[in-house]
Amino acid sequence: TDEIMQQEIRPLVAVDIIEQLHRQFAILSGGRGKDGAPIITFPEFAGFSDIPDEDFLNVVTYLTSIPSLEAASIGFIIIIDRRRDKWSAVKASLTRIAGAFPGNLQLVFVLRPSRFIQRTIADIGIKLYRDDFKMKVPIIMLNSVSDLHGYIDKSQLTRELGGTLEYGHSQWIHHRTAIENFAMTVKTTAQMLQTFGTDLAETELPNDVQCTEELLSAHTDHHSKLKDELKLAVKQGATLLTCIREPVTRSANSKLSPDELENVATVERLLAQLDETEKAFDQFWTKHHLKLEQCLQLRHFEHDFREVKLALDNLMETQAGFADIGDSVARVEHLLREQKQLEEKGQEPMEKAQSLAVHGEQLIQNNHYAVDSIRPKCVELRRICDDFTNETKKKYDILGKSLELHKQLDKASQWCEAGIYLLASQAVDKCQSQEGAETALVEIEKFLVTAKEHQLSNPKEFYNQFDMILTPEIKVKPLRCACK
Repeated sequence: TDEIMQQEIRPLVAVDIIEQLHRQFAILSGGRGKDGAPIITFPEFAGFSDIPDEDFLNVVTYLTSIPSLEAASIGFIIIIDRRRDKWSAVKASLTRIAGAFPGNLQLVFVLRPSRFIQRTIADIGIKLYRDDFKMKVPIIMLNSVSDLHGYIDKSQLTRELGGTLEYGHSQWIHHRTAIENFAMTVKTTAQMLQTFGTDLAETELPNDVQCTEELLSAHTDHHSKLKDELKLAVKQGATLLTCIREPVTRSANSKLSPDELENVATVERLLAQLDETEKAFDQFWTKHHLKLEQCLQLRHFEHDFREVKLALDNLMETQAGFADIGDSVARVEHLLREQKQLEEKGQEPMEKAQSLAVHGEQLIQNNHYAVDSIRPKCVELRRICDDFTNETKKKYDILGKSLELHKQLDKASQWCEAGIYLLASQAVDKCQSQEGAETALVEIEKFLVTAKEHQLSNPKEFYNQFDMILTPEIKVKPLRCACK
């Protein structure tokens, strides 16, 4: 019982009873009464009494389910054509309809047997058995289709009943199966879109470039296939609509029956539903696709950030190792060349860092969902670049001062050596006389005057400048020796 209760309750569709419909013992021609009541006709059918009850009930239930609720609520008009049959067939038809008709009845018309004796029996029978039919609606016995025309307009009756309403049973079945197939297609398509949308909403964003690219590709492919399904469904509905409207298209004088107009409305409603479903899906897909693309942008940005930052960290580490400021002009010049090489080596990662920071800012300006993750990385990249630039400038400044001081130190050393040579070159005998001593003193004083040319007039200040840029390990031994 639980399994039965859990099964989906599905209304009958044409394909379920296609064989019974093809037997044509009951038809919904599309005609309507004066008040819009749908007409169901039971044409002449030799084996009507042999139709199994289940088949009869299924067909009648299906036919009464087709008109709109508004039309069905008016009540159905039944026309039973038994002109070539006997009273027994009339009686059997009325009894079966009274006992199993699932819809709301308004009127029952009976085209009684045309043969005189059967017509007489029918007149007597209807008086005797009317109460036995248990119908709460009038049963009107008619002698001919002309009598029927007094109740129902000819335009609402088929040619078999003397009317002008065009009706082809095979085409009717074809239209019904096509409409129901299209309805199922719309339902299935909507379910597929909903399932895919649910899968998308529950998808976790990957943490690396490759997985993100694979996910984006898979979702895009699936989306394309679903869009193709949607196009096919829309094409199916449009083709069906054209087929239903074909009589009007073919002839300006033709008119669609009320049932055919309802078929048109049904297909148009399904197409509108399909269009609304597609629009809703497209809106959701646009947001999801944007998020996947932004996720891929973020993963590329993060990957590039790790590579650039590693290169910059290595540069900063190498730069930090350049603590030596040199102990000679040659050494300082060598250090300057190494610093220049490091600066040139850092040019490419620095440009990449700046470019990546600009790219990150562009992502932020484009309303990327991961602003809180991107902005700190942009700040970090610019900070490291600024640190490297500032440290490089400091290194150049220090080495430049070191080079200048070492050059001065070399000049001072040369001056000291020249002075020592001058003193050593003075002959002792020459200094024994006042004149010789004065001459030697003049030469020495002239030499001392040249100290200003080498900025050695204040040795203490010179030492302080040099001491400011030296590390404790290499204090100015050469300077002390030169200026002793």
